[in-house]
Amino acid sequence: MTTVELHAGSAIRPFSAEIPEDALDDLRRRLAATRWPSRELVDDRSQGVQLATLGALCRYWAGEYEGRRVESRLKALPQFITDIDGVDIHFVHVRSRHEDALPLIMTHGWPGSVIEMIDSVGPLTDPTAHGGSAKDAFHLVLPSLPGYGFSAEPTETGWNLGRTAQAWAELMRRLGYSRYVAQGGDVGACVTDALGRRAPEGLVGIHTNLLVPALNDPGALPAETEQERAALAAITTFQTSGNGYFVEQSTRPQTIGYGLLDSPVALAAWMVDHDTDAYYKISRAFVDGEPSGNLTREHVLDNITLYWLTGTGASAARSYWEAYGPDAPPAEALPEVSVPVGFTAFPGEIWRTPRSWAEASYPTLSYFHEVDRGGHFAAWEEPELFAIEMRAAFRPLRAPQVPEPRR
Repeated sequence: MTTVELHAGSAIRPFSAEIPEDALDDLRRRLAATRWPSRELVDDRSQGVQLATLGALCRYWAGEYEGRRVESRLKALPQFITDIDGVDIHFVHVRSRHEDALPLIMTHGWPGSVIEMIDSVGPLTDPTAHGGSAKDAFHLVLPSLPGYGFSAEPTETGWNLGRTAQAWAELMRRLGYSRYVAQGGDVGACVTDALGRRAPEGLVGIHTNLLVPALNDPGALPAETEQERAALAAITTFQTSGNGYFVEQSTRPQTIGYGLLDSPVALAAWMVDHDTDAYYKISRAFVDGEPSGNLTREHVLDNITLYWLTGTGASAARSYWEAYGPDAPPAEALPEVSVPVGFTAFPGEIWRTPRSWAEASYPTLSYFHEVDRGGHFAAWEEPELFAIEMRAAFRPLRAPQVPEPRR
């Protein structure tokens, strides 16, 4: 019997993704009717998504991609919906076959979704089939952020990072998990950071692969070593020439939302133009047929197609206005994280976080590791390596085993 069945009175309902055929027909028509701009006037991405990249992506999307992949991939996993604070939250919930598994809630970001975490489900919930030990197993909860994927759109303002973190704590309570850990990257790192600062009952540790405090106030971090100065320079580059999507979504999300809901090509371009490392990896996958790790053409299009079919381009953009806009709660108003913190530095991240920055940001840092591959979308690009990091980061936080009585 699953946890959901044991807590049937908590209004957790089974969910199945069903995509009508006319939605796929409409997608194909819109792709065919696209009005394309002329080629950019530079040889790199400094003017935005390159015509060759987006042309290759959309030709594959219209001609070779199987539109029902999103539906079938999600249907292969147990999915549920539950109303939390007036919003129906969609989540994937996979319980490990190992009874002593540690519950783990993982949060995606933008332009991500639960799609980017699907291939980490096996390594995390069934480590013995992926080179790990049964003692490293997790029960996995993957919620879709409000306004993303199959979660409902909020109908009122106020769904900031803290409110989302509180919703996640309530979700874990409903699932009967009295002791759990949390992980996130991108926006998911911000939600996880907020969860750690609130330290709800049952949360025993967090892990992120994006150093949230560095974005809030990079000038407050050490800048004495070459590695620290390089990280600061990378953040400066991002904040001056690489965060156009961030500025637009945090200040005028409704404006960009019209194009994201009307044109699948506009949506794809907006989502692909995130960070330099991920962009060029995606570009090589479509233009040259050379994927980076798990970042294949099909997996990239699974994620974009989910946004298109659920019509969540605008509502996802509005989440930035809630989290980072002019009326968002100031980060300094929150307490320090009081639970143990794990951090993994992936080389393709927007900046490479030095250990000194992680220690300055989180006095409770209990795990830090630099790995040799992967980028901003770590769980998506390198699911096996990502799972290894989760096992290592959370291993000391597992409940101590009760020794067997002497005979």
